[in-house]
Amino acid sequence: MDTVINNFDEIVVRRNTYSVKWDGGKMLEKMGLTKKYDENTIPLFTADMDLPVPQSLVAALHKAVDHRIYGYSIFPDEYFESIQSWFKKRHDWDIKKEEIVYSPGTVHAINMAVRAYTEPGDGVIIQRPVYPPFTAAIEKNNRVVMNNALLPDDDGYYRIDFEDFEEKAKEESTKLFIMCNPHNPTGRIFSKEELEKLSDICAANKVIIIADEIHGDLIRCNQVFTPIAKVAKSTDHIVTCTAINKTFNVAGLHCTNMVIPNLALRNKFTDTMGHQMASPFTIAALIAVYNDGEQWLEELKEYLDGTMAMVKEFIDEHMPKVKIAIPEGTYVMWMDFSAYGLSDEEIHDRIYNKANVLLQMGNNFGEEGVSFQRICVPSPRSIIKEALERISREFADL
Repeated sequence: MDTVINNFDEIVVRRNTYSVKWDGGKMLEKMGLTKKYDENTIPLFTADMDLPVPQSLVAALHKAVDHRIYGYSIFPDEYFESIQSWFKKRHDWDIKKEEIVYSPGTVHAINMAVRAYTEPGDGVIIQRPVYPPFTAAIEKNNRVVMNNALLPDDDGYYRIDFEDFEEKAKEESTKLFIMCNPHNPTGRIFSKEELEKLSDICAANKVIIIADEIHGDLIRCNQVFTPIAKVAKSTDHIVTCTAINKTFNVAGLHCTNMVIPNLALRNKFTDTMGHQMASPFTIAALIAVYNDGEQWLEELKEYLDGTMAMVKEFIDEHMPKVKIAIPEGTYVMWMDFSAYGLSDEEIHDRIYNKANVLLQMGNNFGEEGVSFQRICVPSPRSIIKEALERISREFADL
């Protein structure tokens, strides 16, 4: 790697910048996440980073701002070429231009896919504990959750229950599988063999796969991520969500790109979603980061690896009852507090009210998350260390 140029230890103050994470106290109270939110709160609950973006992105956005006109925008050829080049170079995945469909966000895309490919009452497979908007996209659209729960071992490593998955896929009402890979919150990166088996089962039972792969670039430096569309025997039943939002910390720019090889599925999706246009800032950002963001990403990955090692070392030394594993991918860590014998309410009170740290309750990810907490760690290490020290003090008497 070239000389390190990014200082991820720098603290960038985000209060009073319209940040959900740092300014969203009233919203968080309404959601029931916390009753305490003040200037001393450390929020580590939401999946965006407190780390500055690549300088090439800043320059691209300045150029767009300085133009002084922000009208309706087209997707230039360079937009699609940047996507194609990135995924070919990073993942050896060949994507055709016509397969790419823009969506203003991944949660939006998943909701549109549920509506496009299923009818009310149809079954949709998910793998809990899993990102809560998956459940919401199913239930709020009057579809039925088919839970193929991931199975943890004693070390917190989760595996797929393929027997149960195939049983659910074979049910006549099952039409869709929403997959999360790398998996949020467990951090699993599914192997080529697992992905091929999932694809084969779904293809045999005419189940469409919505593959949420937006954390696919955020993997540990010793890991390899493989898009499911690369290993599937056929991609006619696969719709993939990709995004710069997580990789480059631009969730506020709303930029998801779906890859839908099958024309009929592509038309169904676009007809359901309707016409969507991106802002000139979104277009400029994607081109900038996919063309010039690779060194930044490699430095970010090394920083996240170091942070996660620090978190595990701290937990093992100061809170040994908490089980935590370094995930294969994502920038979230999944903490098991069950050995304390406390209720979720008691765990919540010690962390959220007494320590004044906001994590995310594990039971939001399904009943498999009871006694767990999800912590998002892409912040300067000094902030993470302070949060851990506060939490450990509240559990020192147990």
